[in-house]
Amino acid sequence: MDKTARNTIINLGIIRFSKWFMLYMPIVKLFYEQNGLNNFQLFSLQAIHALIICLTEIPSGYAADLWGRKNIIMAGTILNFAGFVLYSFSAGFWGFLLAEMVIGFGVSFVSGSDSAMLYDTLSENGLQKSYLRYEGRLSALGNFSESFAGLAVSAIMFLGITNLRYAYVAQSIIAFVGIPASFLLREPVMHVRSLTRSFRDLLHSVKKNIIGTRVLRYIILYSSLIGFATLIMAWFAQIFFFEVNLDHNLYGVLWTALNITVGLGSLAASGCDARLGAQKTNLLILVFLAGIFLVNGLVISTWAIAFLFVFYFVRGIATPVLKEYINRIAPSEIRATVLSVRSFMIRIFYFVLGPFFGWISDTLDLATALILTGITVLISGSVTLAFYKHHLRDITNLKNNGNN
Repeated sequence: MDKTARNTIINLGIIRFSKWFMLYMPIVKLFYEQNGLNNFQLFSLQAIHALIICLTEIPSGYAADLWGRKNIIMAGTILNFAGFVLYSFSAGFWGFLLAEMVIGFGVSFVSGSDSAMLYDTLSENGLQKSYLRYEGRLSALGNFSESFAGLAVSAIMFLGITNLRYAYVAQSIIAFVGIPASFLLREPVMHVRSLTRSFRDLLHSVKKNIIGTRVLRYIILYSSLIGFATLIMAWFAQIFFFEVNLDHNLYGVLWTALNITVGLGSLAASGCDARLGAQKTNLLILVFLAGIFLVNGLVISTWAIAFLFVFYFVRGIATPVLKEYINRIAPSEIRATVLSVRSFMIRIFYFVLGPFFGWISDTLDLATALILTGITVLISGSVTLAFYKHHLRDITNLKNNGNN
């Protein structure tokens, strides 16, 4: 690998670090409580955030394929910084809503484009078969950075600082770090050559490869369902802490431990896929993630937090593995668009179902909301797996042939 490519990967790592060093994440529920928001409003804010990503995810992926991944990633890091600046000076539902919308634009711009740039950078150096290893490392870096953020929040709370808004002020500074890193990225040469493609050619390619290729379509759908499950659990976990009366000072510590677990899962992703194969790996992911929703719904207790560690470890395996399955099939010239379709679907599922499950947790109880979520994920995931299990051989063959 040449020095320029190595620097690009390092800067992608810095961007991933700044994106995932989320000081606010362990205390979102507490922060919203301080500002008079309930569970339904929490899920609604995240649903609007998801909707913004839905509306811009595919256009931003197309823009990245057409105008360059670097340009779109730069815009995303700037918007992410602006969103947290808005959060720092806002109060109440509507102020937070505006901030979440701006952050949503920033997330959609970076999402997909960074993974596509990583894959093409590796391909340019003949290392495309190493994508899962590098994606796993970047995913682990993101999870470990979120873990360190949890420790920082715990330290703040142990010091007796009760105004949680300071976490968002500090988050603005951290988000800024991603901006210079994005300016130092280099567009892969193989992708620069593809920018001459016309809009009509790109749309035809997307239609052919996403709509016309069943295996890719099913992988995107299944990956999106799993992504929805891991996304909504991030919010349910905090409500679970609140429900079992966990000491507030332990929120950050526990969040750190959970995200270290995700990082360990990401590091194990490549080995898991190699040993089990695509079919068994997908089944393992579905059974464990859906099953733990059900178990934690049946057991609302402090000791049941242990099951969350299993969930987060499997989540760490799922993200890089499922992205790898997509990357094996998606052509380079539309790879960012295809990955954006996956993120689009995740947010669509969350936008439709998130507020509903939040409302259930407010009007009935958390246990019912968790059980219903687990049943939804299990049934929909099982149906999707049944549709595309016959095509999993295609994925293995593509890997062995070194496609893309």
